[in-house]
Amino acid sequence: MANKVLMKGNEAIAEAAIKSGCLHFFGYPITPQTEISEYLAKRMPKVGGLCLQAESEVAAINMVMGAAASGSRVMTSSSSPGISLKSEGISYIAGCDLPCLIVNVQRGGPGLGGIQPSQADYFQATKANGHGDMHVIVLAPSSVQEMATLTSTAFDLADKYRMPAMILADGALGQMMEPVDFDLAAPAASLPEKTWATNGHNGKRKHNVVNSLFMNPAVLEKSVRDRFERYELLKQNEVRFEEMATDDADIVLVAFGITSRICKSAVNAARAKGIKAGLLRPITLYPYPTAKIAELANSAKAFLDVELNMGQMIEDVKLAVNSKKPVEFYGRTGGIMPSPDEILAKIEAINATL
Repeated sequence: MANKVLMKGNEAIAEAAIKSGCLHFFGYPITPQTEISEYLAKRMPKVGGLCLQAESEVAAINMVMGAAASGSRVMTSSSSPGISLKSEGISYIAGCDLPCLIVNVQRGGPGLGGIQPSQADYFQATKANGHGDMHVIVLAPSSVQEMATLTSTAFDLADKYRMPAMILADGALGQMMEPVDFDLAAPAASLPEKTWATNGHNGKRKHNVVNSLFMNPAVLEKSVRDRFERYELLKQNEVRFEEMATDDADIVLVAFGITSRICKSAVNAARAKGIKAGLLRPITLYPYPTAKIAELANSAKAFLDVELNMGQMIEDVKLAVNSKKPVEFYGRTGGIMPSPDEILAKIEAINATL
């Protein structure tokens, strides 16, 4: 029988990080993710790790860079405005080809906004989490169990592809409590040896240097191109998604994170009324399940993108659909989550046009 523990989403991330071998955390408090650092402040000393509250988000992300360069599994967490402050450091980490985990438990914005749930950092996470030609792996959990499971996955993928990974959650997932089975969040049995780490060489190997500054344009270009070759491997091998009733769906909803759970109820309600609705839930937002949505566009008659923002992921849905079928949008913002009935009404309106 599974050994499940009732936990908040934030706490599940923190415990899963420890179980994944993370022994270093650097962060700065901001609602609604502060429980991550609070939990780790209690647990890290008991497992021989370090949890440090930095003087700012900028300081925290640069501490992450230093720990990652030494080969340590390291993480930081914040919420929307704090991630913005970390963006320069994230770019430096990507430019140094360092693995780490960044957690964003999103809140409403722009500006200070509010502390209620949001998905308005989709653009930031998937398109511009730092300056320059770079990406981070982005994983979007939809349950407290996935907050744990995808934390372990994120650490493994970051190490495998030598790049930062991000858990893109939201205030609802961070604060809700659900049962968690940590046996499902076990890290990979084996990972590549970090022969590049700056952790001392004792004369037994070459002197490693971690750096993102290249004054020779040709060397910088090669560095960027090599990185993008790894991004292509990521796209080929690591796309993750969940499908619900898409085989015969006329209307395919596309939603991630907490919104996908609401959409499942709306799909069931639509099916009960004889409307053939289905759901495609991206789990990896980068790399995005473009090929799967393109495949569904061959059979579905319309798509409905549902988000907790004014319409951000819809651009990726439209690119994948490639003008084959109409793509509609329904979203709420300001920390307000749509009800299943609201989404059902939108499904019914689309169905009436088919």
